[in-house]
Amino acid sequence: MKNNTSNTIPNKQQIVQAIKSSPKEKVKVAITDVDGVLRGKYLAKEKFLSAVEGGFGFCNVVFGWDSSDACYDNGTYTGWHTGYPDAIARVDLNTFRKVPWDDQVPFFLGDFEDGKGGPLGVCPRSLLKRILERTKQAGYKASTGMEFEWFNFKETSQTLAEKGYYNPQPISPGMFGYSVLRMNQNQPFFAALMDETRSFGIPIEGLHTETGPGVFEVAILYSDALESADRAVLFKSSAKEIGFRFGIMPSFMAKWNDQLPGCSGHTHQSLWDLSGEKNLFYDEKEAYHMSPLFKSYLAGQLQCLPEILPFFAPTINSYKRLVDGYWAPTKPTWGVDNRTVALRVIPGSSKSTRLECRVPGSDVNPYLAVAACVASGLYGVQNNLELKDKPVEGSAYVNSAVPRFPRNLYEATMRLSDSRVARELFGETFVDHFVRTRLWEWRQFQDSVTSWELKRYFEVI
Repeated sequence: MKNNTSNTIPNKQQIVQAIKSSPKEKVKVAITDVDGVLRGKYLAKEKFLSAVEGGFGFCNVVFGWDSSDACYDNGTYTGWHTGYPDAIARVDLNTFRKVPWDDQVPFFLGDFEDGKGGPLGVCPRSLLKRILERTKQAGYKASTGMEFEWFNFKETSQTLAEKGYYNPQPISPGMFGYSVLRMNQNQPFFAALMDETRSFGIPIEGLHTETGPGVFEVAILYSDALESADRAVLFKSSAKEIGFRFGIMPSFMAKWNDQLPGCSGHTHQSLWDLSGEKNLFYDEKEAYHMSPLFKSYLAGQLQCLPEILPFFAPTINSYKRLVDGYWAPTKPTWGVDNRTVALRVIPGSSKSTRLECRVPGSDVNPYLAVAACVASGLYGVQNNLELKDKPVEGSAYVNSAVPRFPRNLYEATMRLSDSRVARELFGETFVDHFVRTRLWEWRQFQDSVTSWELKRYFEVI
């Protein structure tokens, strides 16, 4: 159980027995869709125990609609042409938790099967598991940790809808990063986030206010890559569920206001030996303590970044964050402890030397962000790519020699669609499905009338 204070990890029989002997008559199960939205249900205890062996049915529409439940008209995996049948979801017993704010109900994450006993090709969590197995076969263990920035508002679903999602009220005013005063003003929410998420198996290393009205930043304790992505997915949902109790609505949009900084989903990463004892990124004899393997890993990410950008910037809004001078990278660059670059090398001890990918926003699907980082890094290692460019010193925004990232979701998606290396890393099935979902997202935006258009054209044209 993830929130067990013991270092002993229960086995399958112990977990099943814990559910059987639990006074709770229900179990909560959930999966994550392509957009990173947690979708779930309660199962009666007897149904859950049956599902441990045979799986359970979950309507495959969760991979056939967008984040607003509008059904894709361009999908091939599922749609009106398939009748939206059930897919088989398998409970991952290793994700066992109890939800502190839901009367300690048992909770599990799951993965989808393809109907033939194999992983479903369009399932993000299954994609990450396949890439981590590939990493293991290469002799490495990936360790990652995610950070999120997000805004918090004095709103509910109802009040925000009544406002037409216009002019939400932050929980505090002004630009006040690392503020002890602001922390104290919202102390009950802060305390609940720290304490209840830890009890839910999401250990937090640090939590503080960021620059902007009502902004927090969290650093989630690193772990093996799958567990790290699980924690990140669950943190976003947990923050919203806990916030509701305090009349607070967290938002993980990449950028909700063009006058304010955006919100990141920075992803820290390193490769270790299979025992988990040796950080293979560290070499005390090399500059910045970067081992040759680390350099090839970094070179792989630098080469792949422009072609797999939608894995890190998946929404229309993502690209409003990737602008010069707002703490987000705009080019595939690297540097040493430089927060203007896309890939920040953090030289440290044999335990802490790592790479931070600063491209993802807080709107990212953590499974896809981690999968993209590890897969592209491993690509560099296995192809012995050389780190040819020198680290950027000073501002990466003024480096005109490096081509800029694609400017919007459409440009980035088309580049992903045409990418040979993306299809090699993630498979034809996933890339084809993901490209279709992003093109759908772009079409919905193209057909909408925005407040920017109203301000610009309503009166004067």
